[in-house]
Amino acid sequence: MIRIFIDPDKCVGAGHCVRAAPEIFDQNEADGSVVLLMEEASDHSAEKLEKDARLCPSQVIRIESTV
Repeated sequence: MIRIFIDPDKCVGAGHCVRAAPEIFDQNEADGSVVLLMEEASDHSAEKLEKDARLCPSQVIRIESTV
């Protein structure tokens, strides 16, 4: 399993994460900051989540393996 962490206070609301993985991320309607819908994902999602984390302009997404 993969654990997903975010820091919504540093989010600039670009929305790249939501477009890339709407099943995991959403945006706060008030300020556009990232909202985490799932704290864990399967290992087969790791590559996609790593890409999402790299593409985040404010670098607020962090993933860790739960091995």
